[in-house]
Amino acid sequence: MLATLVPLFDGEMKVHAYSIFAQKENPLLNPFLYGSGRFNNSGYITGLDIIENIGIDTLTPDAEIFVSVNDITIFTDISSQCTAPHDRIVLLMDNSITPDDSYVKRIAELRTDGYKMAMRKLPISEFDHYKEILAQLDYILLDHKKIEIKYAKIFFGRMYPNIRLCAVNVESQEDFDMLSEGGGYSLYEGPFFRMPSRLKNEDVAPLKVNYIELLNVVNAPDFDLTTAADVIGRDPALVVSLLEMVNRMTVNSGISSVRHAAAMLGQRELKKWINTAVTKELCADRPNEITRVSLLRAKFAENISAVFDMKGLSSELFLVGLFSVLDAILDKPMDEALKMVKVTKPIENALLNNEGEYAGVLTFVLNYENAYWEEISRIMVVESLDENAIYTAYTDALSWYRDLMSIPASGKKKR
Repeated sequence: MLATLVPLFDGEMKVHAYSIFAQKENPLLNPFLYGSGRFNNSGYITGLDIIENIGIDTLTPDAEIFVSVNDITIFTDISSQCTAPHDRIVLLMDNSITPDDSYVKRIAELRTDGYKMAMRKLPISEFDHYKEILAQLDYILLDHKKIEIKYAKIFFGRMYPNIRLCAVNVESQEDFDMLSEGGGYSLYEGPFFRMPSRLKNEDVAPLKVNYIELLNVVNAPDFDLTTAADVIGRDPALVVSLLEMVNRMTVNSGISSVRHAAAMLGQRELKKWINTAVTKELCADRPNEITRVSLLRAKFAENISAVFDMKGLSSELFLVGLFSVLDAILDKPMDEALKMVKVTKPIENALLNNEGEYAGVLTFVLNYENAYWEEISRIMVVESLDENAIYTAYTDALSWYRDLMSIPASGKKKR
C-alpha cells in the first residue's frame, strides 16, 4: 500500500484539512486491479490505517481529514475501521456514487453517525441530477480552471448554502491570490504553497542571515564544533532547543556552556540537529505547511536511502529533501538561495537541474508527495523497490515529524 497526505488551505494560508491519497496495490504488478480485481478487499477503505499508524495528533490540531470512499466502500462498516473522531473525518465521494435511493439513504446514515461528506469529479451538467446528494454535502471540490467561480458562488449560495466550495489544482501563488481575493472558495488544494510567493531580490532579514551562516558552518567539510557553538549562542531559541536535546540524551550531564553542549552532542548529531532546527526557524514566517514539507521530505528521503541502495548517502539525501523548498523559505529563486546556503555540487545539481546521483530519490519523493501513483508504480517496477518498505519509510517520517514538533523552542509541550 502507498499513501500520502495532501493539505487543503483556507484563505489565510492556514491548513484546515488534509486529504489522504492512497493506492492499495501496484496495478503494474497486478493488472487484474484494472478489472475485477478492484473488488479484492473491497470492504477495506484504503487510507484510514494511515491515521491509525501515525496518530491523528501528527496533523494540524483540529484539521479535518478527507478520506476517499467509492461505490463499494461507502456501504462498509466504516466506524470499525476508523479510530479518529467522526467529526474530523470527511468522506470524499466521486461520481462513481450515483444519486440512487440506496446512496442517498446511506449518505444520510453516515451524516447521522457524525461524518462529514464531500464530492469531487462531478461535472456541472450533473448538478441537477445529483441534487439529493448535493443537499447533504459539507464540501464540493471544484477544478477552478473548469468553472467560473462567480456563477458557482451564485448557484451554490442559492441552492445549497451550507456547502463549502474547495478549489483544486491551484498551481501558483498568483492563482491562490486571485481566487482568495475573489471570494467564493473556502479551501484551496494544490502545489501553490510550495512556490516562492514573490521572488523579490530583497535582503534577507538579519536573523535569517545568522541561521544561514550556521548552516554554512556545519555543512562545510570537517566543521569546527566551537565555531558552530558560538553561532548558536547568538540565538536564545536555538540555545534552549540545543540544551533540551542534550538533556534528553544524557543523564546528570552538568552542561556548563553552549560549547560544552555541542561537544556532548558530537559533530554528526550536532550537524543533523542544526540543519533541522535552523530550517524550522527559517520557516517561522512562512506557511506552517512549508515546515512540514521540508522536514518530511528530508526524513522520507533519508529513510528510503536503503531502498535505493544509497544507505551510505542518507545524510546527503536528508539535506536534499530539507533544502528542496529553500527557494520558498528564503523567498528567492533556487539558484540565488543556494548561493547563500552553500551545499555540495551533487546536492546543488539535484536541486537546480534534477540531475546527478540524488535526483532519482528527489523525483521519487516529489511524485510520492503529490500522489502521482502511476509514476511511482512505474519507478518501483523499474527499480525493483519494496512497496512495504516505501510505505513504512513514509509513515516513520510522519511519526518522526510528530515527535520533533511536540516540543517547541519555548520548551513547553504543545496542547
